[in-house]
Amino acid sequence: MTEPRRRERTAKLLAAHLDAVARGASGIPHAEAERLIERAAVATMRAVALELLDPDRAVEIWREAHARHPQLPEVVVELPERLAA
Repeated sequence: MTEPRRRERTAKLLAAHLDAVARGASGIPHAEAERLIERAAVATMRAVALELLDPDRAVEIWREAHARHPQLPEVVVELPERLAA
């Protein structure tokens, strides 16, 4: 698999996961929903750190998910130190 294709696949998986979390969040306790969102945020940061996802694309995916599902919090994607410089 080529690098651009791998990145696009990762982006699609993240977007689909955020949609699934948002749809399911209304049917589970608030604490569980927050934990799922936190895990998705951590997974996003790991994908960025592993260079499987472009940082700007990660931010865009979270913004788009929040626009589609306002109940999702706006998440700040924190870049690993080596990428933030």
